[in-house]
Parts: sequence; structure tokens; C-alpha cells
Amino acid sequence: MKRFLKTCLLLVLMAAMALGLCPGTVVAEDAPIEVSIWYSDNPTLPFMDSWLALNTTAEIAGLDVTVEAIPSTDFATRVSPALNTGMNLPDVILYQNTQGENASLALNGRIVPISDYSEWTPHFNAMVEKLGLQEEVDQLKLQDGKRYFMPQLFDKPFYDGGLIMRQDYLEQKGFDAPKTFDDLYEILKAYKEDYPDSYPLTHLVAPYVTYRMTMPSWGVSFGKSSSSGTGALSYDYEKGEYFTGAISDQAREYLRFIHKLYAEGLLDPEQAAPIDNDTWATKMATGASMATYAYYDQIGGVEHASEIEGFKLQMYPSLEGPAGAHHQPKSKTGKGILFPIETASRPDFEQLVRAIDEMFFSEECSTIWCLGVEGVTYTMDGDTIVYPEEITSSPDGIYKTLQVKYGCGADPLQLVWINEREMTKYDENYAQINKTVAAMEGGNVIQSIPPTPLFDDWTAEDANSLQTPLADSIWIWMDAFVTGAKSLETDWDEYVNEMKALQIDELCALYNEHLPK
Repeated sequence: MKRFLKTCLLLVLMAAMALGLCPGTVVAEDAPIEVSIWYSDNPTLPFMDSWLALNTTAEIAGLDVTVEAIPSTDFATRVSPALNTGMNLPDVILYQNTQGENASLALNGRIVPISDYSEWTPHFNAMVEKLGLQEEVDQLKLQDGKRYFMPQLFDKPFYDGGLIMRQDYLEQKGFDAPKTFDDLYEILKAYKEDYPDSYPLTHLVAPYVTYRMTMPSWGVSFGKSSSSGTGALSYDYEKGEYFTGAISDQAREYLRFIHKLYAEGLLDPEQAAPIDNDTWATKMATGASMATYAYYDQIGGVEHASEIEGFKLQMYPSLEGPAGAHHQPKSKTGKGILFPIETASRPDFEQLVRAIDEMFFSEECSTIWCLGVEGVTYTMDGDTIVYPEEITSSPDGIYKTLQVKYGCGADPLQLVWINEREMTKYDENYAQINKTVAAMEGGNVIQSIPPTPLFDDWTAEDANSLQTPLADSIWIWMDAFVTGAKSLETDWDEYVNEMKALQIDELCALYNEHLPK
């Protein structure tokens, strides 16, 4: 019945379009096109509608943009019911892909198959060709051969966040830079002994930020923000197949390590998301904590805020765990723009798509999203990008200043990332860290995002019906294991049995059966 109603809705919509609301209908061009956008708002970078990058690119593209900034921790719970019901939707949703539930929604007619309108996205097409990403973009097509979103484009993934610690403390105590998670444990333990009231390791935004950056060194990724998008399954890169990561031995060992940190007072007990960014920064700046998993561009602001003499932070390469030294998987494509199917009923749908394409993917606008406006946030000396003194002298550093003040480099909004251009916003230390990471694990510290199975609409809906209760239950159990409310020794079998009752094995079989050949 659910599928039948969706099909009927799509047919009604198509009929309406045929009766005069067809994409491509000519509309007046003397006024900006009004467009509503949903934005995933991260507390480390609060959205501002005054951002120079936002307003300049919108003006260039001829758009009158209304952005609704939704807290990142609530974003999925806003997007899912809206796409399912077709109610209270914006014209455009940012920071989306077609993993998990969105695959089912796409194949059931709830999302515009944007690849059907490739002639309306010339800037996106040109950027894909320029960066040599056609193969990667083609891999985003679903079982029906269509692509339903316009992804972020990266010429190469880079190590922009990881373990950040008090380098001054390490030097004071004679610690070498940590190489393994055992090294990290010893450093945290020493700090706790020196400062008994501290919680040496703290979370940015939510525990899942720490988890997604550290789990890969155990060979898994599960829970919220997992690389598979399922919350339950992990990907075996050697075998080229999915496995039930959330109930694996690797998962149990990972949770043992995190629980040990929690039980010994080495991990901040504040677990409820979202964790206020000012609270996080204050903990680091005052010494209430000395380590965190966060992003390099945040170092300058914390250092500037600290009144501790000699206070200095450093970001370290990925630590080695049982499965090697790995980091949060990335791809040369990332989350991007999708259009709810209702947007296709607008009489100016073609003009809207063309304008969105220009706003985010044109050479001019993609440069603005990275660097800002020439003459305001930077100038050119030949081929060299030169930033003004007010930006280079900012205690937050170039990257963070451009983000916070101008909106440049805001992840959901910047959709073209060119490494050489990005590196101009960082210092030599950051470049050296990236060079070190690139030389580790045969250049495979940052593994690729696992492949998306090619589900048809029926199978996608079946997979989603399995995935949602699994993901919800896994997250509850994870928190219980970490805090000790449940025992990894005496309650593990109950957890595994519950996941099996929720058909985690069936979900895994579905994913593997439909992997691209």
C-alpha cells in the first residue's frame, strides 16, 4: 500500500507538470528566483545569513535565497519525514547523498533524478571533467542508472581533522608524539594523575565525531555517522564486501577501549548531543581536557583563548590500532545537493536548477566559496593568493576566519574542493601533517567511502525498513556499553541476539547481493 500511494503521488505530480507546470516553462527574468534551502547547521560554525560568500554567489546566480539552518544533530530527523510525506519541504536540501533511506526514497519517486537534466547543469559537468571525476560520479548512480544528487567534488581527499592534543604537555612530560592508541592511553592517564579533576579526552559536537575518526583503526565503522550510512554494517576493504560490523569482535574490542577510557575518568562523561562548541573550547583552553578529535582550523581559536602559559596544540596523524592506522573514510565525492520531487513542479524548475548549478559549481562561484571575493578577502600577486593582514593576523587562523566571518569553507555550502587552493589557507605545519599521513599505510590511511549497493525501489525500501530500527537500537546499546550501564562481558550476547532478531544478517546479505560488480 505504501508503494502504491507513492506511485499515485508521482503520477499526479507528473500530470500536473504536463498540464502547464512543466520544467522549462519560461518565466520572467527581471527578478531573482526565490529558493528555499535546508542547511545542516554545525555548532562549530553557526550559520549567518550575512555571509559574503552566500550573498555574493546568490547574486551572481540570480537567486533570492532563504536558508533554514537546522541543527546538525536534528537534520536527519527533519529531512526523513519531510521527504517521505512531501510536506513542509524546501526547494533544495544540502548535505545529502543517496545512501541508506534516501536510496529508497529516490527509487520510489520522492527525489528528482538530477542526472536526467544534465543539460541544465553545465557547470557541474565541466567541474567533474576538469577534476577527472566522471568515474566517481557515475558510481553514485542507483540501480535504475540515475543519479539523484549533485555531490561535493574533491580533487583529492585531505586530512583536515584528527587527534588534537596539548603539545606543550607532551614536551613537558617527555612524551613522544603518539603513534598508537596505547600511546594515547598512557598520555591521558598521566594527565589524569597530574590533574585529577580533569577529563583528558573530550568530544567535539557529539561522541560520534570521535567514533567516526577512530573506529577505522579497529577495522569497523558503525553507529551514527558510520561510513556505510547504515549504522550497522562495516566494509571489509580486503574482501570487498560488507559485514555485520556492529556485532563483530572488532566492534567489541573498540568499545572495550572506549569504555576503559570512560571508566577510568579519561573520557569526558558529557555524551549528550549536541555539545556546545563554546563549552568544548573552554574545556580545552582551561586544561579541563587536553585531547580531542576535532579539526585543524579550530586550533588557533582555542590557543588564543587559553591563559595557560606556553599552551600549544598540535594535530597528530592517525593512530595505529588493531587494523592499522586509519581515519574516517572519505571519497572524491561527498554529500551535496538534492531536489525533492515537489520542486520539479515549479514552472521555473529549469531556471532554478541552472541557477543552483551556477551558484555552487561555476568557476567563479566555487572560487568564492573557497577564497571569498577578490579585493575583499584576498588579492592575486601573479599566480599567488595573498590574504590581507586582518585575516593572516587573526588568532583563529586564515581558514577559520574565512569560515566564520565570510562563510568560505562551510562544508554544506562549498561543493568544490581543490587541494592546492585549500592549502593556501593553512600553515606549513598542516601541510607537513598531510604529507606524513599520505606516506602512512601505503597512502591508505584515508580509505574510500564503501560502495553503495544497487538496489531497486522494492529492495531499497526493504533495506531501509531493516536499517532504521537496527541503527536506533545500536546507538542505545553503544552508549550503554561505553558508560557501563551494560557490560561488554555479560550483556554482549543479549545485544548480539537483539541485533540478529532485528535482522542484521539479512541487511548484510542484501547489501552484498547488490554490490556493483
